[in-house]
Amino acid sequence: MLDKTMVFSLNDGHIEEIKQIICLVYLALKKKGYNPIDQIVGYILSEDPTYITTYKNARNLIRKVDRHELLRLIVKSFLEDGSKTIENDKKHC
Repeated sequence: MLDKTMVFSLNDGHIEEIKQIICLVYLALKKKGYNPIDQIVGYILSEDPTYITTYKNARNLIRKVDRHELLRLIVKSFLEDGSKTIENDKKHC
């Protein structure tokens, strides 16, 4: 049995496109009165597009984003934003 770690890589060319799509989806959800964070998280966890409104074509837009790529960007952003805390206080990581 092989005990290798899988490597996941994101093409950096899509990062700005993903950010733009998520911002548009966020704004559409907010405009319709939803909690955008909860709705986007629900979509990421379930891949059920009904978490996302059809307003402003948001549902079709979010389907263009690979959930794995989106999760990678979220984790990367979270860790980079908190990198000073992580490096200075090992209790956090």
